[in-house]
Amino acid sequence: MKYVIDGIRYHVDIRGEGFPLLLLHGFTGNHTTWSPFYEKWQESKSIAVDIIGHGESSSPEQVERYNMMSVVEDLNKLIGQMGLERVDLLGYSMGGRLALSFAVTYPQKVRKLILESSTPGIDDEDGREKRILQDLSLATYIEKNGMEPFVDYWENIPLFESQKRLSKSTQARIKDQRLKNSIIGLKNSLLGMGTGAQPSWWDQLEGFPIETLLLTGSLDEKFCGIAENMMKKLKNAKWEKINGCGHAIHVEEPEKFGTIVSRFLSNT
Repeated sequence: MKYVIDGIRYHVDIRGEGFPLLLLHGFTGNHTTWSPFYEKWQESKSIAVDIIGHGESSSPEQVERYNMMSVVEDLNKLIGQMGLERVDLLGYSMGGRLALSFAVTYPQKVRKLILESSTPGIDDEDGREKRILQDLSLATYIEKNGMEPFVDYWENIPLFESQKRLSKSTQARIKDQRLKNSIIGLKNSLLGMGTGAQPSWWDQLEGFPIETLLLTGSLDEKFCGIAENMMKKLKNAKWEKINGCGHAIHVEEPEKFGTIVSRFLSNT
């Protein structure tokens, strides 16, 4: 389905019945990230959004439309158009940062929160400035070299090393999906929604009221460390570390991932 929010067209894939589960993919992903899980999550109404700059949603030229809080407001208006008062929220990586940003801003609209391999942002100015410069460099690389060289580069960063063990057909499917994104959409996503550009939510974790599940892969040491630090602040949360996989748990261990999410959502 298509929804238009302040001039931005959002593509949304809606499947099933039950309590609404809003699904937010990672950088370079799209709504098909979640397609393998629709049958397993039959107790939920799965609502998979192509985030601005990705998939079949708009990729506007104006970088300010990709600002994290601007996209939070888009999501709020989107669920309002759908007539939803509360949702469960699952986000992976960039989508997890967006999910947490939404939950901090509108806690009354989120029943349960699941963050896969994600972060509340960067809580020191030097670290934030360094990350902004890194994302700017990567955005410039995309613009200068084009989509295929960028995707080749992106698939070979250390964060995704464990995905080299996936079948050739799975790797090819992921690459084909990534290549369908637009240069301007990915470039502006880095500039507007990058980890350095977004607000830091570390201070808001204390007293955070929403029941939260953190998921990380045991091979993803950076994000395991982030989850460990998050658990020191969150009072209503649990953390599951999935052995033998890296950043993209839903790709590397889909059966375990689907079961863990289903169990968390069904426990009331």
